[in-house]
Amino acid sequence: MAIELDFIQNQGYELIKELIAESKIKEEQILVVGCSSSEIVGKTIGTFSSVEVAEALYSGISKAAKEANIYIAAQCCEHLNRALIIEEVVANKYFYEEVNVVPQPKAGGSFATAAYKYMKNPVAVEHIEAHAGMDIGDTLIGMHLRDVAVPVRLSSNKIGEAHVVCARTRAKFIGGIRAAYDDNKL
Repeated sequence: MAIELDFIQNQGYELIKELIAESKIKEEQILVVGCSSSEIVGKTIGTFSSVEVAEALYSGISKAAKEANIYIAAQCCEHLNRALIIEEVVANKYFYEEVNVVPQPKAGGSFATAAYKYMKNPVAVEHIEAHAGMDIGDTLIGMHLRDVAVPVRLSSNKIGEAHVVCARTRAKFIGGIRAAYDDNKL
């Protein structure tokens, strides 16, 4: 299948904008993105990495995130134990410990490689607690979300040929039947 890079860039931009609005993620919070460029082009995850597709997608996603002042965390593939690429300022703000690795298309994935290339001061970390997330191509981002994740349904569940699943997080409910809760935090 021939993939139009402008189409992929626009899909990423529009779906991240929609996720930001639906998830109610706040400025300077973290949105984790896991992405299989192989799945976007209709291949099995890990078999057809495409730097061009990943760069187009990252361009659209990062544009929408910058407009909303949201931080993006790009999940690496399993070969880097799903480490994440974030801006150094995010690591410092959230007290995440840096690790030393530079993602490559076949060891980290094309999307994380694109993030590392285009972020201002990229660093790798092993663990985060993101406030929302987008999983493009069944890359398993759940380990990088805060404790209580809630599905978010968007107008489309595809980017290219890849399946897309999104989530937001919320505060835990505590206190039982006598407790009252803040509806703004649901």
